[in-house]
Amino acid sequence: MTIRYPNGKVYRQPSHSKSTPSKFANVNFGDRGMSLEEELNDSNTYYLENDIAVIHKKPTPIQIVKVDYPSRSAAVIREAYFKHASTTDYNGVYRGRYLDFEAKETKSKTAFPLKNFHDHQIEHMRQCLKQDGICFVIIRFATLGRLFLLKATDLFTYWDHQVDGGRKSIPLPDIEQLAAELKYHINPLIPYLEAVDNLIDG
Repeated sequence: MTIRYPNGKVYRQPSHSKSTPSKFANVNFGDRGMSLEEELNDSNTYYLENDIAVIHKKPTPIQIVKVDYPSRSAAVIREAYFKHASTTDYNGVYRGRYLDFEAKETKSKTAFPLKNFHDHQIEHMRQCLKQDGICFVIIRFATLGRLFLLKATDLFTYWDHQVDGGRKSIPLPDIEQLAAELKYHINPLIPYLEAVDNLIDG
């Protein structure tokens, strides 16, 4: 199936990097090889089923333009377009607060490239913050097997400086200093709401 952006450019599914099980000896890695999105979906299911939070992956609406019917009982979508640019990956409610966040991965061992974000995602998070929402990004250094939760306001600092000749990436040492490092658990797999507690209480 071919899916296109509103400008007609073909959408290509990003390849997901594998996590590194050896870094987390005490974790059940029956689902190793999961993408960061799958790991977060699994964690959000745990939060929902245990009445802790209601957080979901946002669906991306598409416009179907070509469908084949190889048989009466089957339909195959051959071409589709994204109706509009997506905002961020996840949103929901936790402790009476609105959460909105993006999840990104990199194979780099030294820095997180800012090109992984888009203008409309940054603007969306700015708008959510104006309404007193809690906004952040979850970053995975796939090769290192490390996860971080970085506040949106800290991301904005690097995003805004790049237009003034600043770096096009966030160095790992800066992320280590600014962000909360997340450790894999069994249930939930990624206990990121522990870091969100600090954002709310702090």
